[in-house]
Amino acid sequence: MNVVILAAGMGKRMRSALPKVLHPLAGKPLLGHVLDCARTLSPERQIVVYGHGGETVPSRMAASDVRWVLQAPQLGTGHAVMQAVPELDESVPTMVLYGDVPLTRAATLAKLVAAAGTDRLALLTVDLEDPTGYGRIVRKDGNIVRIVEHKDADAATLAIREVNTGILVAPTPALERWLAGLSNHNAQGEYYLTDIVAAAVAEGMPVVSAQPADVWETLGVNSKRQLAELERIHQRAIADNLLDGGVTLIDPARIDVRGSLACGADVSIDVNCVFEGRVEIADGASIGANCVLRDARIGAGAQILPFTHIDGASVGSEARIGPYARLRPGTELAAHTHVGNFVEMKATRMGEGSKANHLAYVGDAEVGARVNIGAGTITCNYDGANKYKTVIGDDAFIGSDTQLVAPVTVGAGATLGAGTTLTREAPAGKLTISRAKQTTIENWKRPVKQPKA
Repeated sequence: MNVVILAAGMGKRMRSALPKVLHPLAGKPLLGHVLDCARTLSPERQIVVYGHGGETVPSRMAASDVRWVLQAPQLGTGHAVMQAVPELDESVPTMVLYGDVPLTRAATLAKLVAAAGTDRLALLTVDLEDPTGYGRIVRKDGNIVRIVEHKDADAATLAIREVNTGILVAPTPALERWLAGLSNHNAQGEYYLTDIVAAAVAEGMPVVSAQPADVWETLGVNSKRQLAELERIHQRAIADNLLDGGVTLIDPARIDVRGSLACGADVSIDVNCVFEGRVEIADGASIGANCVLRDARIGAGAQILPFTHIDGASVGSEARIGPYARLRPGTELAAHTHVGNFVEMKATRMGEGSKANHLAYVGDAEVGARVNIGAGTITCNYDGANKYKTVIGDDAFIGSDTQLVAPVTVGAGATLGAGTTLTREAPAGKLTISRAKQTTIENWKRPVKQPKA
């Protein structure tokens, strides 16, 4: 199969310098959604016809399996498909999709392909409660005979609720022949792809149809308002799939998945959580309100408390993270770890049962098991040019307000007194303290505010 995706439109109503098909829906460009769906058909060739924005579209998409064809000037949908003709394999059918219609399901496209076979023109149609503005599908004895645009329809035709979506599959030699016969003798001076239906009927080729499971699969984006509406439709569909899979969503209307989210059994997700990239949540884990997880793995039974950010990190089973914690890329927390409020970790491995319960920064560190990191502790891992590692052995106790100046090692079972600045190794099993001797100044008096002159 050839797949031709029309993506040349300017999108004036988007009121943006960004080409319309590059606007994101669920964290991915509109065109990216269409390409991903088309790939499920394993097409022989994928051709994207671009125009507005010039090379911005192909350069941003970086899709190695796509053939890019420029449409300039842009003279309608028929003209756009004409530009793709030199790239088509005539031995297989051709499907036409639209880069601003992002939510079509793979099953719907497969249904359309089956309807077309090898010798029919197949149109994806949909029944609308209010078909105003859409081309009506006119049938005779159940067979499609033509498409009538809304502005050209009489009263009887306007009563038809079945409309054309523009998505179609056709035998490629016939499609090329019909395109060659298109005329732009109309008010817009454009070549309309819909005119091929009349050509097919005139030749006696059967024109058949298929319909999607949901109307929203065929909705396009022409404005920021429509983009926002499709975002919510898409997110609700994701939420419904999660609910059907046994996930507890406190409010299905307040979740955003901008990538893939895989959940085990008995997972609970509170409101206003955002999931980006690839996120995996194991059995029995809970995600508190207002969390952001990106490319993260959450272990079984873990608790992620509200307002926690996890980016490129993994959390072990039965761990307790947050609230207001931040785990940055490269962080790996073992089972039963605790990372509390206003703790930041980066590129750190923490062993089982270790804790950093509040107000700490731990970066580029290897932390053993059963370690306690006190409030105000920081690893000084960066000297302004290079980064260095801190190693903390099992069962160590790090007192509050401690600075670990890397590279440095804390031995197993060592204790660092509060306020210590550690620049050399702390021996295993011993107390290490680095602080000025406490002094009391006798007869000292607090300054008194002087009266204004």
